[in-house]
Amino acid sequence: MAFCSCFGPSKAERLEAERIQSQEARLRAAEAAQKRQEQFEKSAAGRAAIKQMAAMKQSNVSNKGEPVLKWQMG
Repeated sequence: MAFCSCFGPSKAERLEAERIQSQEARLRAAEAAQKRQEQFEKSAAGRAAIKQMAAMKQSNVSNKGEPVLKWQMG
């Protein structure tokens, strides 16, 4: 519980520095994720995935609550 900062930064200063570093890290991670998303969307696999999702949404076939796999005994 030393109030003297002669031995290094105070606890409040350390907490503030950690908060700023954490905020910067989150910002860099968000930018990296956005860049990866844009690269994926431009790739052939990304375009195919987008088309497939759009086709699934427009599909008239629905299972109306039926399970996809049906098990039979016997």
